[in-house]
Amino acid sequence: MRLARYFRRIFPLLLKVSLGLLALSILSVILLRFMAPPASALMVERRVASWFGEGKYSPSYRWVSLDKIAPVMTAAVIASEDQNFAQHFGFDIAAIQRALGHNTRSTRTKGASTITQQTAKNLFLWSSRSWLRKGVEAYFTLLLETLWNKRRILETYLNIAEFGDGIYGVEAAAQHYFRKPAARLNSEEAAILAAVLPNPRRYRVKSPGPYVRERQQWILRQMHQLGGSGLVRTIE
Repeated sequence: MRLARYFRRIFPLLLKVSLGLLALSILSVILLRFMAPPASALMVERRVASWFGEGKYSPSYRWVSLDKIAPVMTAAVIASEDQNFAQHFGFDIAAIQRALGHNTRSTRTKGASTITQQTAKNLFLWSSRSWLRKGVEAYFTLLLETLWNKRRILETYLNIAEFGDGIYGVEAAAQHYFRKPAARLNSEEAAILAAVLPNPRRYRVKSPGPYVRERQQWILRQMHQLGGSGLVRTIE
């Protein structure tokens, strides 16, 4: 009886908190549809981690509109990360099934996160893996697909993706690695930037190893098959 009375007392508070968080998440997604985020959750996480680690942390983050990013860069990330980006609603079921089949046969885990899922994770969530995070990630993925268009999702992903320690977005990456704006990237440069995205703190754009070089060449072939720089015109 005492527990039931406690639950009746606490339930309205829990309901109000839940509805408040729901409203806040929806409002945040709507606002970020029209404004550049000052930072992402990943950037905040990296900054906090630097306070408890050693070494200097000097992040670089420069937002640019999609029309100031070379179309080959758009083609490279789609070819590399999510070739069905224009067709799915946040989740690539076929890719998920292939990843599950691969992971049952191999000790090397293969992911199937779409560009929308990665945008949701980097923008709003923490990086450590758990079922809780995946559930919240799915919720934000659906919000992004519902309240944004594909071009805004792609634009945000390209601007907040991590391309190296403290290097966020293709503009910062282009300036850091190639001393040029993202608008002037060529196919080879775009492909090698995309090649490090699975693990930008392990793989290097400068002095890349055999795996990154091999992946770069694979991405270039995929870009050509998907239509190259013209691919961006199919994204709405």
